[in-house]
Amino acid sequence: MAPPLVTHTGGCHCGAVRFQVRAPARLTAWDCNCTVCAMKRNTHFVVPAEAFTLLSGEAQLTEYRWGTGVARHRFCASCGVQAFYHPRSNPDGVAVTIHCIDAGTVEAVTVCSFDGLNWEAAFAASGIAAHSVAPAPAAAQISEEAAAS
Repeated sequence: MAPPLVTHTGGCHCGAVRFQVRAPARLTAWDCNCTVCAMKRNTHFVVPAEAFTLLSGEAQLTEYRWGTGVARHRFCASCGVQAFYHPRSNPDGVAVTIHCIDAGTVEAVTVCSFDGLNWEAAFAASGIAAHSVAPAPAAAQISEEAAAS
């Protein structure tokens, strides 16, 4: 059964960009060594797009794409902080920078390594794609468990 979700809030350094995200209190974050994440030291967790809401700052966001162009690196044009982005590994999701979450809702963070320098092999072995898939409702999970027994 999926862990219960809480509402985390956060944003960029200057406060122009603010968001909320529904995710567990105990998060799995990814430390990627690709050339962009390594330079930014971007440790992030991934959620389905529908779990993320941009509250303010759309006009402040600037976008950077490189390589395959799939990842949408969005950052505040005023302070330069990337509070979230749309990753290549999960184009149907949002990656939220762990250090941009406001204090008080995160109980624990487990950090996993992602070998972005060897992206294709790392993606296949990591299981990261499952992090942008919304969990099945509890009733459906119970029904699936009952059918399996």
